[in-house]
Amino acid sequence: MRAALVVLTALLVVGCTGQPRTEPTPAADPVAACIALCQEALAEDRDLSPGPCLSDSVMPDWVCDVTHSPRDPIDNIAENQCAAFRSGAAHHFVEVDQSCALIQKW
Repeated sequence: MRAALVVLTALLVVGCTGQPRTEPTPAADPVAACIALCQEALAEDRDLSPGPCLSDSVMPDWVCDVTHSPRDPIDNIAENQCAAFRSGAAHHFVEVDQSCALIQKW
């Protein structure tokens, strides 16, 4: 009984000493990377009202696009969309609004 208690205590101590969780960094998370790009664009006073593509490769197989919420007809104009997604070179996208808030990730 005493040996079992020692083993259980050891397991609890080992299980509780793991590394703390950290928030995803832009380098590891397509949403965080897209939001960071959007915030950089805002800091540079870029006009995001047309809903431009911010990156055709925010991460491998991911694009970053600014759109309106609700969606406007301007968002359907090809030059405002990410070419890599339209061509099939990228299969996933992150959409943010003009304030850099996440609309959707797909």
